Amino acid sequence: MDDWTTSHDRVLAQRNAEGWMFLLEAARDLRATGAIAPSSRALGRSLTDPVAEHGPRPLTVMEAGAGTGSVTRALIGRLSPNSRLDVVEANARFAAQLRHLLHDHPRSADGRGCIRVHHALVEQLDTDRRYDVIVSGLPFTNFTPAQVETIMDRYMELLQPGGALTYFAYRGTRYARAMTATRAEARRHRDVEEVLAGYQRRYATGCRTVWGNLPPAKVWQLRRPVRRAARTGAPAAMIGVGP
Repeated sequence: MDDWTTSHDRVLAQRNAEGWMFLLEAARDLRATGAIAPSSRALGRSLTDPVAEHGPRPLTVMEAGAGTGSVTRALIGRLSPNSRLDVVEANARFAAQLRHLLHDHPRSADGRGCIRVHHALVEQLDTDRRYDVIVSGLPFTNFTPAQVETIMDRYMELLQPGGALTYFAYRGTRYARAMTATRAEARRHRDVEEVLAGYQRRYATGCRTVWGNLPPAKVWQLRRPVRRAARTGAPAAMIGVGP
């Protein structure tokens, strides 16, 4: 059995390799990758807080846009035994890396339940499963407004009533695009933010900034409404879960 030093060195070497892989993919297609570096541990913790808040009961969780797995590690570490994790990644190279990560991760086979990698677009994922928590790492501001609306609608459809969605957006990107992008690109970015703002007004339960990330990121938490019957005997209504 490896000692702690050997295991620790192996983890560091693996993460360094993943960092270089992320940079290569970003150089190949920055628009699809959406970042120049993997998510930090601080961002991973913030995105996965709803998993920890559920306590010890088994959960069904999805991560979309997992990249090289920096947030996936945080998810695995916070999953209760017998939980299920579906990791969805559209980039074939990242999907292969994620399968390698899960095969070697010591906690992926110690009673954490079923963990599966899906090489697919999340809006085209073929599943009838419903999730307690969805963690999104997709670069929304690189998509069209119509794509963002399709993905967000799919997320809300896949969530259990009362289920939580977390996603992030880098701070300051609108101003950076305003200085460097074409008018059409800047307008598309604004339109995407307006689409997301609509979902935030309807479903948001919290928002915080993670400064310990490159670049700093704002994490949003949304929750699908739950159906409760009114005490007066009136028909059940859809009401949101407050902050």
